[in-house]
Amino acid sequence: MPFSLHLTDAAKAALGELRRDGGLAKRLKAVQRALAKLEMDTRHPGLHSHPFRSLTGPNGEEAFESYAEQDTPAAYRVIWCYGPAKGQITILAITRHP
Repeated sequence: MPFSLHLTDAAKAALGELRRDGGLAKRLKAVQRALAKLEMDTRHPGLHSHPFRSLTGPNGEEAFESYAEQDTPAAYRVIWCYGPAKGQITILAITRHP
């Protein structure tokens, strides 16, 4: 089932930063691929999606972490939750893995 994506201001800012920094072009591409996979299938095996306990959605929804990159120092992750409506996903954050 395809989903529509909604980005929080924090996620929009992170995506904008990736777009502005030419040195992060490879990371931007990885994040864009991850977002495209999330739109099509939140359980895509390449995303390695799993619950993310450190953050919740705007209304206390369970949050999930998906990989944009792996086996890379400071690999990017996408933090998201379902909603606010059926068929929608809210991207809470796009961040580097510590």
